[in-house]
Amino acid sequence: MRDRAGLRRARRVGLGAVVVLALAGMNGPWLYRFGAQRYHQYKIDEPGYKASHGHWDIVEFPKEYRQDTIHAVLLHTGKVLLVAGSGNNQANFDARRFDSRLWDPVKGTVKKVPTPTDLFCTGHTQLADGSILIAGGTKRYEKLKGDVTKAGGLMIVHNENPDKPVTLPAGTRFTGKANGRTFVSRDPVLVPRARKNFDRTGRFLGNTPGLGRIYVEAEHRGTRYETGTQDNYRVQGLTGADARNTYGIAQKLALDKKDFQGIRDTFEFDPVAEKYVKADPMHEARWYPTLTTLGDGKVLGVSGLDDIGQLVPGKNELFDPATRTWAYTPKARQFPTYPALFLMQDGRLFYSGSNAGYGPADVGRAPGVWDVDSNRFTPLPGLSDPDLMETSGTVLLPPAQDERYLVIGGGGVGESARSSRRTRLIDLKAAHPRFTNGPSLDRGTRYPQASVLPDDTVLVSGGSEDYRGRGASDILQARLYDPRTGAFRRVADPLVGRDYHSGSLLLPDGRVMFFGSDPLYGDKAGTRPGTFEQRIEIYTPPYLYRGARPALSGGPGTVARGAPATFVSRDAATIRKARLIRPSASTHVTDVDQRSIALDFTVSGDRVTVRVPENRNLVQPGWYMLFVDDARGTPSVARWVRVR
Repeated sequence: MRDRAGLRRARRVGLGAVVVLALAGMNGPWLYRFGAQRYHQYKIDEPGYKASHGHWDIVEFPKEYRQDTIHAVLLHTGKVLLVAGSGNNQANFDARRFDSRLWDPVKGTVKKVPTPTDLFCTGHTQLADGSILIAGGTKRYEKLKGDVTKAGGLMIVHNENPDKPVTLPAGTRFTGKANGRTFVSRDPVLVPRARKNFDRTGRFLGNTPGLGRIYVEAEHRGTRYETGTQDNYRVQGLTGADARNTYGIAQKLALDKKDFQGIRDTFEFDPVAEKYVKADPMHEARWYPTLTTLGDGKVLGVSGLDDIGQLVPGKNELFDPATRTWAYTPKARQFPTYPALFLMQDGRLFYSGSNAGYGPADVGRAPGVWDVDSNRFTPLPGLSDPDLMETSGTVLLPPAQDERYLVIGGGGVGESARSSRRTRLIDLKAAHPRFTNGPSLDRGTRYPQASVLPDDTVLVSGGSEDYRGRGASDILQARLYDPRTGAFRRVADPLVGRDYHSGSLLLPDGRVMFFGSDPLYGDKAGTRPGTFEQRIEIYTPPYLYRGARPALSGGPGTVARGAPATFVSRDAATIRKARLIRPSASTHVTDVDQRSIALDFTVSGDRVTVRVPENRNLVQPGWYMLFVDDARGTPSVARWVRVR
């Protein structure tokens, strides 16, 4: 029961609200809103409400530390790496002003981190040693039709010489044989040697030219330099055999919209030294790529826009942490940008169909299971709203051993106003996996944020009904999804709208942080530009308002798969569950790192012994948060454990 002071306070607030509401009848809507807001604040601050619905708080950095955060990664030090790069701000890009911050949610401190290049729209994942692999980013901002002044586009350079490759420097001039127009390359290009072809008897059949791709622009501005058809282009400056063997072919070169272009740069962020360390670059430039950690610790890099602004043509790569180098996968497979690719327990990859936006509507969007080595792709049936999967979210439901996924919302390709109210479920352990519909959302939802919690629920929050929050369509709602019941439960509403360029991640103390949001407009009518949301918001789930939480201390810092590890807890007798949760690397509704693994455990006195599963595809190498929950579902503060 409440004490008397609490009752007196409740009466005072209640009477105050009644008086204000009564005055509202005489003094108009302002007083009514003021009173309603005070009463709402009183209700959401009540202990009973928090214990049932949780609570939201806003964190605002000092002005000099604010940035337009695009990416967030939880480090094993407990700090959060917040990456903006140029932050979707071309003025920053032109000034080469690139930002990252390191935030300590326990101490409340924030630190600027020197950022070597534009890591806006990069890919990221955790390596086995706890470093963060970061690959790709921005080489050039897009230009909308009307802003493009010089005709340009893709030039395919051919090399028919089987004896040597050809390198053409930036500034190389290409002149059309039929149209007579000259275009200039923006970057150097290496064109491999031609391949000699023979039949089974050894008879020479001819050469297959080596191909290089390069972006070119007209020498001069204006529509008169556009081309409408394919033409062959002579490479100026070459003579003799080189001139005969090397030439360009281009289709339409026009004043059309030019997409973002990617970079090959790769870095490792060292969580201890707190700095970026340059690694060998990728073979392909990538903007909007997905990085997925495999069971052997290697990292698969997939998709993205390349250095001429086109979707990477299925050339996927593997990063080997032992050599710190990239190598192409045996065969090509194309996906739209930021595809949601999750490692399965048999080593294959599940592609849910979720993606973040660039690529043809008819290329690589169907969901399925992909064997990278053989390149075999097995489609999965039953997906509802299959044409509304862009900007949808996908989460591996806890525990990860069950291999069940929840796919949330989504929208039409590009700037479509269409969005989906659907959630979809799939059990990959079923004899014949098939998507089925889960509980519907109140509204069509793009950009939903989803975080796995240590009590095996999933927090789903935010998003917007229209593209980039257009029409003031941000959704100020949050729900907890329970995989056991298959139902949502409405919890406290967030205070800040989150749409494009937003995300969430679980903190080691069991709270969830939210970052970013990049609305297209700042008003419902679309008359003024939107403002990037720089505030962080923290959600404290109901389980942290149920009294004391179980303690967990001691134990080893490193555990081998299949091995036991013993920790100390004065609350050992109350513990009902142990979970190993991989830290998030979140951006663009894509977080393929997070997963919650159920651990077998035993209790003896104040000792809790857990055992890590042996399957390396279930438990990739790296750092994890170890939580234990009591009978009420209240989790401990996490212990960091490195799995080898």
